[in-house]
Amino acid sequence: MSDQQYASRPRGSGTALSEAYDTALLDLDGVVYAGGVAIVHAVESLGTARDGGMHLAYVTNNALRTPDAVAEHLTELGVPAEPADVITSAQAVARLMSDQLPSGARVLVIGGEGLRVALRERGLVPVESADDEPVAVAQGYGGPDMAWGRFAEASYAIARGVPWFASNTDLTIPSARGIAPGNGAAVEVVRIATGAEPQVAGKPLPPMHRETVLRTGAERPLVVGDRLDTDIEGAFNGGVDSLLVLTGVTDAAQLLAAEPRHRPTYVDRDLRGLLTGQPEVTVAGDAFRCGDWTALVRGEALLLEGDGDVLDGLRALCGAAWTQAGGGSCGLDAAKAIARLGL
Repeated sequence: MSDQQYASRPRGSGTALSEAYDTALLDLDGVVYAGGVAIVHAVESLGTARDGGMHLAYVTNNALRTPDAVAEHLTELGVPAEPADVITSAQAVARLMSDQLPSGARVLVIGGEGLRVALRERGLVPVESADDEPVAVAQGYGGPDMAWGRFAEASYAIARGVPWFASNTDLTIPSARGIAPGNGAAVEVVRIATGAEPQVAGKPLPPMHRETVLRTGAERPLVVGDRLDTDIEGAFNGGVDSLLVLTGVTDAAQLLAAEPRHRPTYVDRDLRGLLTGQPEVTVAGDAFRCGDWTALVRGEALLLEGDGDVLDGLRALCGAAWTQAGGGSCGLDAAKAIARLGL
């Protein structure tokens, strides 16, 4: 594990992140787009990073679409991408299954086309019914209109003793209208019905990291994501640095309460953070300083003094909160400090 995994505050970098790292391993939902629409500043920021020589790879736990479809969508948004630039949890779970099942094995698919394509690429045969004699079940996100009967098919097969695999267990997924149930919520339905436990491939677990490394060949990767429990924890498990962007599901309060495996190396508003250096959080006595802000712990509360870039204030608060929490989760009252930043 790298030293950053135990850092008590976000790390500074005087060099633009797009220059300090050779490959950005970018999450999609909540980072590049939400509900299929590009997030503000994403297209131009990624274009500038790419033009400067940074390799962009798109790593998503969403198993619904194929890499071809994802690459086409990104290109339509103004982010040119090839299918080889896309790594999905469907690919990771298909590799995990092919390591355990014989070529030609029949697999009951509860999910979308992305999962079916990934299984075929690994020599496995997707089937649609528990009566088709599957030797395993593969479950991935199937979109908001997935029929309830698909969960019943999975339950029938699992009850007969076949192994169950899940692409990922994200409970939620960002959409243009807000936060919607993700594959993890669907997995819980089957878990409750069967009492079984799936083997899971997606972020933050090792199979996804393995798939990403095999497909990108990154030497100095930077994980870029919006979720602490998948993107940032996945970077922690892989021993690589991470950038949290605040364009998705994570808010300031959740960030300040993060335990070590959920603490990013860097924090920024959006993907413009790739193009700049990150300011350092310094310590003087019990004061944590970043830019023109100073954060302190007083009693059971986090206090914030100063003015300037609100992200510097948040970084200073992270330094104070994470140092106080040590190896646990910060329980300090940060409401007034967060309100002052307007986050």
